[in-house]
Amino acid sequence: MSTENTSSQFEDIREKFGCFRILIVGRANTGKTTILQKICNTTENPEIYDGDGNKIDPSQIEGSMGRGIHDVENELIFRSNDKFVFHDSQGFEVGSKVEFERTKKFIADRANTKHLKKRLDAIW
Repeated sequence: MSTENTSSQFEDIREKFGCFRILIVGRANTGKTTILQKICNTTENPEIYDGDGNKIDPSQIEGSMGRGIHDVENELIFRSNDKFVFHDSQGFEVGSKVEFERTKKFIADRANTKHLKKRLDAIW
């Protein structure tokens, strides 16, 4: 197969799926955002969008990125690599059953969606 054909197929796949969507889960304040920054080769914080694609002003979000207050439905996108869309859970602490249940529902909803661009591609 020629390089041109491979490149064309890659572009067709990218057009169909749009981005690579990843849910990152773990305890609060363990460096999840730092890992995402390293992957995207940046030190900037991500831009945050709601599930409908509307940009959210970080100052309007309850809590802060540092304290692990996140809505799993929100999309985190780094300008340095906008082909990745990240979702961040609030952080699983002892007794955080509510957040665990929200994350399970999010995963099930994304697994069953008919919209390919909304499906999760990986969970870390």
